[in-house]
Amino acid sequence: MSEDVDDTLDAVGPRLRALRRRRETTLTELSAATGISVSTLSRLESGARRPTLELLLPLAKAHGVTLDELVDAPPTGDPRIHLRPVTRHGMTMLPLTRRAGGIQAYKLILPGSPEPRTPDPQTHEGYEWMYVLNGRLRVVLGEHDLIMEPGEAAEFDTRVPHWFGAAGAEPAEILSLFGRQGERAHLRARPRSGGGAGEPD
Repeated sequence: MSEDVDDTLDAVGPRLRALRRRRETTLTELSAATGISVSTLSRLESGARRPTLELLLPLAKAHGVTLDELVDAPPTGDPRIHLRPVTRHGMTMLPLTRRAGGIQAYKLILPGSPEPRTPDPQTHEGYEWMYVLNGRLRVVLGEHDLIMEPGEAAEFDTRVPHWFGAAGAEPAEILSLFGRQGERAHLRARPRSGGGAGEPD
C-alpha cells in the first residue's frame, strides 16, 4: 500500500468524527442509520480500525457526502458544507441538513408543465411541512386539491395519501421539512390580528 493511500485512510477517522459532530449526531443515532455497530464507528473515528468500502458507503450516505468527499477531505480545514443537488423525474432536490435522524430539510424545485398532470397520491411514514418560495404549487392531500401561492405553508401526516407538483407551466420552488412519525416542526404562532385563517393553532 502506497504512502499516499496510507495518508488518505489515516485522514478518514478524524473526518468522520468532524462530520458527525458538525451535524450533532451521536454514535448511537449514526449506528441506527447505517447498521454499523457503535463500537466499530468509535474505532473508525479513532483510527483503531481501517475503513473499508463496505463501511464507507453507508457512512457517506448517512452524512450526505460522496465517497470521494469522505475519503479525500482533510480532517480539519474548510468548515463549509458543499451541497450537491439531486435530480429525479425532473425534480431537483437540494438537501439542507446533513445528519442522521431528526428533521430533514430540503429545497425542492418542481418542473412546470403546460398540460395538467395526473396526480398519483402516495403514503409513507412521516410528517411533512412545506413552504412555497416561488411559483404556484398544487397539493393533493386526501380529499383536498389545493393551489398554494408564494408565502403559504402546509403541514400534514404523510400517512394521508398525498401528491404535489407545480401548478402550471412555471416551476415551483419550495422548502420542505420532513420528520419521522411523531416528529413535527415547532413553529411560533403569529400574533393574532382578528383570527385570520391559516394561523397555527
